Amino acid sequence: MLHPNQFQVNEAWIAFQLNDVPIETIEDGSFNCVALMDAASCFILGNAFVPIAAQAPSPTEMRRLLKSGWEHRREYPGTLFVPKGQFEASVSSEATRRGISVVPVEEDQLLAFIAEARQGFREFAQKGGRREA
Repeated sequence: MLHPNQFQVNEAWIAFQLNDVPIETIEDGSFNCVALMDAASCFILGNAFVPIAAQAPSPTEMRRLLKSGWEHRREYPGTLFVPKGQFEASVSSEATRRGISVVPVEEDQLLAFIAEARQGFREFAQKGGRREA
C-alpha cells in the first residue's frame, strides 16, 4: 500500500476524481472534479471540472491542471499516479510530454492520500458549497 511518508514533496503527484457523485448544475449539466495532489504533502495542486459526457479531462484541461501543479514549485514530479481505468490515456499524453512517468494503480492503493480530500469535498457539497465562518 502506498503512503505519503514514502515520498518527498514534488516527487510524485496523484490525479484522481474528487467527487463521489456527479456535480449537478442547472445551466451546464453534470460534472466530475478531477484533482491533482502532491503525494507527500497531500496538498491539492489544482482541479478541473470535466463534463460527465467527456469522462476524462481534455488535453487543454490536462495541460492547465499540470501547469497549476508546476506553478507551486516550478518543476514537475517524476511520477504521476492515476487510478487504473480512470482517464489514463488523457493524462498520459500530456504528462509524458513533460517528462512525467504515469503509473496506473488500483484506486484503493491511493486511499491513504485521497480519502480525506474526498471527505472534505463531500462535506462541502452537502452544505451546498457554502463555507461556515
